[in-house]
Amino acid sequence: METVAKRMYEAMFLVDPTHAASDWEGVNEGIKKILEKFDAEIISMRKWDSRNLAYDINKQSRGTYILCYFKGDGTKNREIERDVQLSEQIMRVLILNAESMTQEDMDRDTPVTVAEKRAEQAVEDAKKRAEEAAEAAQEKAEAESEKAEAEAKQEAESEKAEAEAKQEADVVAEVQDDAEAVEEPTEAEAESEPEPAAEEVIEEEAKEQ
Repeated sequence: METVAKRMYEAMFLVDPTHAASDWEGVNEGIKKILEKFDAEIISMRKWDSRNLAYDINKQSRGTYILCYFKGDGTKNREIERDVQLSEQIMRVLILNAESMTQEDMDRDTPVTVAEKRAEQAVEDAKKRAEEAAEAAQEKAEAESEKAEAEAKQEAESEKAEAEAKQEADVVAEVQDDAEAVEEPTEAEAESEPEPAAEEVIEEEAKEQ
């Protein structure tokens, strides 16, 4: 029995968007069954994009594209296309020779993966901006708190210094008042001074004579 050499093919399946939305796994399984029925070896299969159609197909104005790379017998591609026409989930398929394509070409991002990566990047950027804003707000709050604390401390020290200065002034004033009271006796004190003794008065009179 002659062995047929398998070639690399690219197949773009157009799927009913209703089925794609409600039963994505079922749609993928349907495509796999058709390909495996004709001994195709699936290399990769992924969603390519969802787009509006140039014209309605099966009363659908929009379709979901699934990109598939497989190795198979090219003589069976017609049979694959025939089974696709009988499928309720798959509306169309286009199969092209992909022998010249590299693995890098096959792994290239599809419009869907590009959109997903952009969405993920947008989420990461938004998250990063939110974190930076939160850090900035925290730093500002800490700076304002430190400033308020320093001002409160300075005010407390100023009030303490004023109180100490007032207390010192009161003490000085009190000492001065005490000193003045010692130097200048009051009238009551002056009147209460004892009269000279009689002998001293006589002596004084004798000196005057």
